[in-house]
Amino acid sequence: MGGHPEAQEILMIDHIGFPVSDYERAKSFYLKALAPLGYSLIMEVKQEENDNALACGFGAGGKPDFWIGGEGGLNKPLHVAIAASDRAAVDAFYAAAIAAGGRDNGAPGIRAHYHPNYYGAFVFDPDGHNVEAVCHAPG
Repeated sequence: MGGHPEAQEILMIDHIGFPVSDYERAKSFYLKALAPLGYSLIMEVKQEENDNALACGFGAGGKPDFWIGGEGGLNKPLHVAIAASDRAAVDAFYAAAIAAGGRDNGAPGIRAHYHPNYYGAFVFDPDGHNVEAVCHAPG
């Protein structure tokens, strides 16, 4: 699931959301794991269309673009990659995610099979979703 350096210039996806099996556990994980990427909890809402299950949106700069919902987990894991400002932020994401209970799925490093400057780290969240931080800038 690699990307291209040009992809960072135009962001087409407004937000992403997915259900989790244990809302409070996932919320705690993402609060810690996403902090090094400049993400914080922006809002929490009740989903009236989903039996009032809670959902929360994380983001940077006041815009929630990464959502989790407490309506129950998925039967297959998903992959999501969040852009990091530099390689140090990728490293910090990985350390924070592991400390928050994530499982290693690829330590920080170059993934040259995507492109020569693709620096990413991969962690499984508590539901087994593959969460990545990636920086496309040269070292």
